[in-house]
Amino acid sequence: MRPLTEQEIRAAFVNCGKGEAKRVPMPRDLADTAWEDLDFLGWRDLGSPERSYLVAEHRDRVVAVALRSPQSRTRDFLHRSLCSMCLTTHPSGGVLLMAARKAGPAGRQGDSAGLHVCADMACSLYVRGRKAPAAGGRLPEDLSVEEMVARTRERLAGFLDRILG
Repeated sequence: MRPLTEQEIRAAFVNCGKGEAKRVPMPRDLADTAWEDLDFLGWRDLGSPERSYLVAEHRDRVVAVALRSPQSRTRDFLHRSLCSMCLTTHPSGGVLLMAARKAGPAGRQGDSAGLHVCADMACSLYVRGRKAPAAGGRLPEDLSVEEMVARTRERLAGFLDRILG
């Protein structure tokens, strides 16, 4: 992923208004981001942990998405410990269902798309072996790192396609 500025990120939000995009807290370490290791930039709002944000290059443009995770942490049939984007396993609470309001009229009518994703949004780093999960790990696979990166990017593109409608 190429380096992005705060202004580029704010201008790329597709599922919230300009005023909301202006209020999005940017990652504190944006200037030190290792962009070459990322398929997407993801971060959680430290002041409001149910809010997260994701930015990626998608179909020749930059797309930013505001996400929400349910506040309930109950263990039920929806509880997952496997990230559906990067296939990394985590202990309880390490994978969250994150939902994004769809862009345009569908989103204004309340339609959304969701994905079970690593709570720290470090999928790109797990796939590349740059970060290890606290417990759990990566499923054993015969794929190369490049193939796992390609699969993660495909899953990300599918999620963004659902949001963009």
